[in-house]
Amino acid sequence: MQNNIIHPAKFTDALIPEMAKMLDEFNNGKVLDPFSGTGKIALIKNYGFKGKIYANEIEKEWIEDNEYGCDYITIQDAEFLDYPEEFFNAICTSPTYGNRMADHHNAKDGSKRITYTHCLGHQLNDANTGKMQFGKNYKNKHKQIYKHLFGLVKHGGIFVLNIKNHIRRGEEVDVVGFHKEALTQSGFTLEEDKVIQTHCMGFGQNRDKRIHEEHIIKFRKQ
Repeated sequence: MQNNIIHPAKFTDALIPEMAKMLDEFNNGKVLDPFSGTGKIALIKNYGFKGKIYANEIEKEWIEDNEYGCDYITIQDAEFLDYPEEFFNAICTSPTYGNRMADHHNAKDGSKRITYTHCLGHQLNDANTGKMQFGKNYKNKHKQIYKHLFGLVKHGGIFVLNIKNHIRRGEEVDVVGFHKEALTQSGFTLEEDKVIQTHCMGFGQNRDKRIHEEHIIKFRKQ
């Protein structure tokens, strides 16, 4: 039974086949999405993936219906996932972007809020990056998560990342650059950075200045 809670930041449909291509070398392997949201990563099965999908999400309401048919589900902080070392062939995920979707205050002006907190209907777990604006806490948390995830990937395995920049106070924030650096510092080697043109929400303060490019970036554990 569906819980009727709408997730505000599912994978864009155009990204799924591109991710499936990057994961093709591990077509029969084990793939983890540590920030799975609703588990939409499982749609790579529609593009020939025959392995197992492991979805982790810190807020159980997003994933409990398992609407996309993930093979295994955990409800944990991604920094402390309880899997053996070198368990996965690949990780494929989209972390939060540290943009205004991390707002979690109650609006006083009656304006529409499309955020993780407002769509879920209650405050997020304190360890959820979905309530962290891009800054020190956001960066430190992702660095710790990536350090942990590096140990869960087999040597020769890959990390496929979907990420994009956003506009803050009229300036483009280099979220993509941060995640590239954080993953390489954790031990991964960057192999490919593919840019995909996508649509953005048509309302909000920065609707005319939003970034229409999303990155799908492939890293490898040597």
